Amino acid sequence: MDLTAQRELARLLAMLRREHRGQSGLAPHLVPPDKATAYRIAGMVAEELGWPVLGWKIAAMKEEMQQALRTDSPIYGRVYFLKETPHSAVHAALASPIPEVEYQAKLGRDLPPRDKPYTVEEVTDAVASLHPGLELAECRFIHDESFPPLPAVLADGAGSGTIVYGPAIEDWRNRDIPGQEATLSSNGRLRRKGTAAAALDHPMVPLTWLANELSRTGVGMKEGQMVSTGTLTGMLAPKPGETFLADFGPFGSVTVSIT
Repeated sequence: MDLTAQRELARLLAMLRREHRGQSGLAPHLVPPDKATAYRIAGMVAEELGWPVLGWKIAAMKEEMQQALRTDSPIYGRVYFLKETPHSAVHAALASPIPEVEYQAKLGRDLPPRDKPYTVEEVTDAVASLHPGLELAECRFIHDESFPPLPAVLADGAGSGTIVYGPAIEDWRNRDIPGQEATLSSNGRLRRKGTAAAALDHPMVPLTWLANELSRTGVGMKEGQMVSTGTLTGMLAPKPGETFLADFGPFGSVTVSIT
């Protein structure tokens, strides 16, 4: 895939984000040949947009989600929108939205590229706060029979949308983050439930993976960025008129209404 095609795809994806819409399929010459090319194009999309990168999303830490997303490893993308709970969004202005219950980690200092890998302890120490959250993921490709291969989705920021977060969890380093059940309800009806232990082991595990991926590729992470560490409750397609509650029990909750 030559640089001209990479730029063409980056401009297309930036335009779709600006216009809050998706499209069916992708021309074969614009499908990135591999993950490395796709992530490079995602960086070009960020340049085209010129928006501040306020955070990152991580997905597919474990085999079940990797199978669902057609990948053999975790994936990530840039996030440009952060909102405090409660948040309201218009369904017609979203591109194939999916609400996912996730822990959100806010960085208290930079994690820049370096030769030595980051340890879990180092990354944990760099986290300023951990929050209950809901990622309102979006995809610029419509989920139909023409849905393109995974590298096209990675170029689109791995389907990143908006991170919605609640108040910081007090003393989170000494709480049972892995074992706490989190649930996703819509209009008062339980739809999904899960734990970090089952989906991620602990939010610091995917965060450390991302820190090392972004270090290896010369990107790094910045103080103040929020990282959505991976869904605890799988994927669910919302409808207009639904209000979603991500409930983390004693750790707090997040509400997102889709109108």
